[in-house]
Amino acid sequence: MAKRQSIYADGFAHRNPIPAACRMGNLMMSGIINGMDHTKSEPGTLEEQSALMFARIPGVMKAAGGDIGNIVKLNIGVHDISQRAVLNSLWTEMFPDPANRPVRQTTQEVMDGGKLVQCDIVAWID
Repeated sequence: MAKRQSIYADGFAHRNPIPAACRMGNLMMSGIINGMDHTKSEPGTLEEQSALMFARIPGVMKAAGGDIGNIVKLNIGVHDISQRAVLNSLWTEMFPDPANRPVRQTTQEVMDGGKLVQCDIVAWID
């Protein structure tokens, strides 16, 4: 039976005592990945937060032993669902081939501390 493995990614950590992701066998699920830059005094725009969130995804996947090609689903929460189009350019940049994209679910969410966007990953890593 597969044992649970906590995944910690360089340059990304949660404030609470939880890992960036968890892997059990081939299944990997991440915790929340946001786009907050805690070195700045202001939370940043949706565009800035989205770019940083997408930039963190490959690092979490690498720490889990995979890459973005292993992502099956990306769940994205945004503060304002009417601004979903901001995500599309970053989405197509990360996943340029329409025949080889994971599914994505985008929902409107209430977030704290100035967060405007966050995601979590479901992946299958061989």
